[in-house]
Amino acid sequence: MRFSLWTSSNQPWAEMLAAARHAEATGWDGVWVADHFMGNDPGPIPPETPTLEAGSLVAALAAAVDRVRIGTLVYGNTYRHPAVVANMAATVDQVSDGRFVLGLGAGWQVNEHEQYGIELPPVGERVERFEEAVQIVRSLLREPRTTFDGRHYRITDALCEPKPVQPELPILVGASGDRMLGIAARFADEWNTWGLPDRIADRSTALTRRCESAGRDPDAIARTAQALLFFTADDAEAQRLADAIPRPVMAGTPDRLRDVVAAYAEAGLDELIVPDFTLGSGAQKTDALDRFIDEVAPAFR
Repeated sequence: MRFSLWTSSNQPWAEMLAAARHAEATGWDGVWVADHFMGNDPGPIPPETPTLEAGSLVAALAAAVDRVRIGTLVYGNTYRHPAVVANMAATVDQVSDGRFVLGLGAGWQVNEHEQYGIELPPVGERVERFEEAVQIVRSLLREPRTTFDGRHYRITDALCEPKPVQPELPILVGASGDRMLGIAARFADEWNTWGLPDRIADRSTALTRRCESAGRDPDAIARTAQALLFFTADDAEAQRLADAIPRPVMAGTPDRLRDVVAAYAEAGLDELIVPDFTLGSGAQKTDALDRFIDEVAPAFR
């Protein structure tokens, strides 16, 4: 199993860079960043919190760290035309010498769209747009020229040069609902969602069914997931955190966390992504990352 860091773009660049370099130096496999321009409203991060932009971040990280995979978790389709996304992805893959993973999603955060005057269609149309966009991006990255005449996007004999270093740059689709899983089944190389092992097992099984319906080998799609991490002194504190926080939480002693990761492995997970949002800053954060990679991860590599 791979173990990767999701470093928050709500912190200064110097702290993100330090976290990424520390992760690379200590054996983590990847570094991921979210695609948002502000905190959600309502949500745990106030909209006024400074937030760095994902496309610029992955390019900077690609140049600043030499080994780990770099990825977006995930680009919102509503923010950028798919042809622009494809060219951005090819460029970042060139900068990283073939380490970029292009994570894509349909887009969802209302306050960003309202403040910037960006259209946020109803869910059904959003999914339709996303399905077209993934096909365009995939073709531009892999084919000499692309023509696509869809309901929402049209491109004609289009170039995307230079191509990525990776002949088949991995496209990750963030999805949990059945219709989005169907898109992942047809077009994704990797799949991601939030969830604890039971949820991941359920959604992974649904993805497998969609792959079989589409005539695609389910093993062709890597499974990835994330949950918030907390180290606690005992199980009671771990349960209190899990009950109090709406996001999926893996919490406890290293022994308890190893049990959680074992359940992820049983569910078929290929990559576990650890957000640093709950780990503090500076030495507190790096100590927690070291504790996880040293005391929890080795049993699953």
